[in-house]
Amino acid sequence: MRALSHPSPNHGARRAGQVPRLIVLHYTAMEGAAALARLCDPAAEVSAHYLIGEDGRLFALVPEDRRAWHAGAGAWGPWDDVNSVSLGVEIANPGDAPYAHRAMMTLASLLADLLARHRLPPSSVIGHSDCAPGRKSDPGPRFDWRGLARAGLSVWPEPEAEAEARAPAPAPDPGRFRADLAAFGYTAPVTDAALLAAFRLRFRPGAAGPLDAADMALAVALARRWPVDPGAARA
Repeated sequence: MRALSHPSPNHGARRAGQVPRLIVLHYTAMEGAAALARLCDPAAEVSAHYLIGEDGRLFALVPEDRRAWHAGAGAWGPWDDVNSVSLGVEIANPGDAPYAHRAMMTLASLLADLLARHRLPPSSVIGHSDCAPGRKSDPGPRFDWRGLARAGLSVWPEPEAEAEARAPAPAPDPGRFRADLAAFGYTAPVTDAALLAAFRLRFRPGAAGPLDAADMALAVALARRWPVDPGAARA
């Protein structure tokens, strides 16, 4: 797909010879033109590899072999320097509105290309809120994760199709919930409340209250079907 070149100066070398293993999705929290200016402003010290405008235009900001400054503090699976192992994609959206259809179409094309070229599984596509729970909320509750999964561009747990879901659902157990989510990739050191909020933001938007059996069943499905490779950090 054709991307418009708009180089950002805000990048560096990937540490320890790392290569892209994750694709982290963000919302801009501002309109596309303002986001483009900020992501290319040396004083802002933020960037991403790609920006998708509301009209579906794709801007290439940082070369894929370079470390863009988009994820900040956080962790996913065995990685605690997410920037060094990821590609960052910013999507123009205020954070509380539906995503523009053209933007989502461009995102689907971009993800299909990135996953194929870097030989990454759909489970490598995560949100900023996944690797920085309690600190970040993007791409937010209006993002269509289920639609991406249906296109093979991310994952979505369907516990009713899992063998363990035909048995009684696990009783709420914060320790087991944390362990199952860590197996999937949620390894940032945060409180139980922050972890539950980040998980629900992506997989149960709108859910409220304490940890329940539905949360437990989804976490079991994630851990069973898409466990992150703990040895990947040494590869």
